[in-house]
Amino acid sequence: MRADVEWGSIPGLVRAAAERYADAEAVVEGRTRIDYAELGARIERAAAACMANGVEAGDRVGVWAPNSLDWIVAALGAVSAGAVLVPVNTRFKGAEAADVLRRSGARLLFVTGAFLGTSYVASLRRAAGEGESAGPGPLPGLPALEQVVVLSDDAPADFRAWKDFLASGDGVARVRVRARADAVRGEDPSDIVFTSGTTGRPKGAVITHAQTLRAYGIWADLAGLRHGDRYLVVNPFFHTFGYKAGVIACLMRGATMIPQPVFNVDTVLANVAAERVSVLPGPPTLHQALLDHASRDKHDLSALRLVVTGAAVVPLRLVERLRGELGVETVLTAYGLSEASGVVTMCRRSDDPTVVAATSGRAIPGTEIRVDAEPGEPGEVLVRGFHVMRGYYEDPAATAEALTPDGWLRTGDVGVLDAEGNLRITDRIKDMFIVGGFNAYPAEIEQLLGLHPDVADVAVIGVPDARLGEVGRAYVVRRPGAASTSDDLIAWSRREMANYKVPRSVEFVSTLPRNASGKVLKGELRGLRRRPPVE
Repeated sequence: MRADVEWGSIPGLVRAAAERYADAEAVVEGRTRIDYAELGARIERAAAACMANGVEAGDRVGVWAPNSLDWIVAALGAVSAGAVLVPVNTRFKGAEAADVLRRSGARLLFVTGAFLGTSYVASLRRAAGEGESAGPGPLPGLPALEQVVVLSDDAPADFRAWKDFLASGDGVARVRVRARADAVRGEDPSDIVFTSGTTGRPKGAVITHAQTLRAYGIWADLAGLRHGDRYLVVNPFFHTFGYKAGVIACLMRGATMIPQPVFNVDTVLANVAAERVSVLPGPPTLHQALLDHASRDKHDLSALRLVVTGAAVVPLRLVERLRGELGVETVLTAYGLSEASGVVTMCRRSDDPTVVAATSGRAIPGTEIRVDAEPGEPGEVLVRGFHVMRGYYEDPAATAEALTPDGWLRTGDVGVLDAEGNLRITDRIKDMFIVGGFNAYPAEIEQLLGLHPDVADVAVIGVPDARLGEVGRAYVVRRPGAASTSDDLIAWSRREMANYKVPRSVEFVSTLPRNASGKVLKGELRGLRRRPPVE
C-alpha cells in the first residue's frame, strides 16, 4: 500500500509507528534510549503543549536547533497539533533566521540554547529585538512570533524553558490531542522548507503530508531501509535529507534513530562502532573522511550495510572503497531538491558501481523527468510528479517562474539523460555551488557582501576545493579610498553569514566583466583565476 494512503498524514504515521514498533528502540542520544511507545507519548505531550499555547491548525512553527531527540519531539509535536513546520538552518546567523521566521509568519519557535559556541537566543534577540510594530511575543522585530521555547531546562527572561512548556500542556485531554491529529489531512501543508534562489531571496517550498509520505515511502523502499536498522542521522534535520530521509523514513520502518548534531569523523566512527550502525547517508565528503581517517581500522564498522549519497559528483573510487574496504552491501546515489520534496531520482540496488558513481539514478515512481535539449545533450532538468511543491509560500511571482502551467518544475540544474533514463547533473544554471553538501547561492552571498562599506561591486563563483568539493571565491571592486584586505572581508563575512557561505578567498579587481544588459559574465570570472589580481 502506498505510504500516503496507509498513514494519511505524518501524525497518522507517528501513532502507527508508536503502536506497531512499541518495544523497538526508537532514538538513542547519549545515555538516553527510548522505544517507539515512549517516543509517541513524548510527541503527544508536545502536541498538547502546542495546543495549550494557542497553536491552531495551519499555524507555522519554527525549529532552529541541531539534530537531537528534542528536535524530533518538538517538530513532530507541532505537526501533530496541525501546525506547519518551518525548519531553520542551524548555520544561519540571527538576521538570516529572523528573516525566515518573519516571512513565514511563525507563531511559535523552538530554539537551541547554544550550539557550536554561539548563543542562538542572544543572536536572535540581537537580530529581532527591535521593531516598529511590537507583537505579543518577546521579539518586537517578529510581531507574529508569540512565544520562543528554549530546548533546555532554563531560559532567559521573556523566553520559556522546554520543560515548562511541556508541563503547560498536561491539562489538555488526550482525546483532544488525538482529535486534532486525526483532523490533519494528506492535502494539508506539512512543512515549508526555505531555500535560496538566484535572486538571493529565501523562498519557502510548501510540501504536503501526502507528498512527504509517498516520497519517503518510495525512498525507504528503494534504499532498502528495514526494521532493525540503526541509522546514524548526521544530515541536518533542517534539510529534507535529515528530517525526511532520516526521521520520517525511520518511523516508516521502525528503524533506530541516532541523531548526531555536528559532523565529526571521530564521533561518526565511535557511533558506528558502539551503536552497530547499519545505515549512514550523507554527502560524499562524509564518507571520504571516514575512509581516510587514520584510526578507522581501530573501530568495528562491520554492521554498516547501506550508504546513500549525493549532492556532488561521487568518484567511482569512493563507491569501490565503501564496498571493498568497508564491505558496505548497498551504495546508492540520488538527486533531489526542496521544491520536489527532496527526492527526484535514485539509483537501484542492482545498479553497477559505474552507474552509481556517474549518475544520480532514474526517476522515482510517479515522477517524470525531461531535459530541454537533444537526446544525450545537456539541458535544463525539468520535473513533474506527485511530489512537486504546491508553490513558494506567499510568493506567486517566484512560483510562476518555477512552475510551468502544465506542472513542470524548472529545477535550474543542467543535466544529461542516458538511454536507460539515468540522470547526470553537469552544471547549475543558477550558479549555485555545493560546499561540503550545503547549497551555496552566489547571489545571496553577493547581496550580503554588498553591505560592506568598502565594497562597490562584487561577484561570487564556486571553485574546486579538495576537502569540501567547492568553496566560494569573491571578486570585489573596492570603493574609492577603501583599504580593506581579503582577510578583512573574510573575517567580516564570518560574522555576517553562515560558515558555508563565507568566501574562502577574495580577489580585488578594477571592474567586473558584464554583458550589454549588465549581467556579470561568470565564465570570464572563472578565467580570471589564471590572471594576476589587482592589488
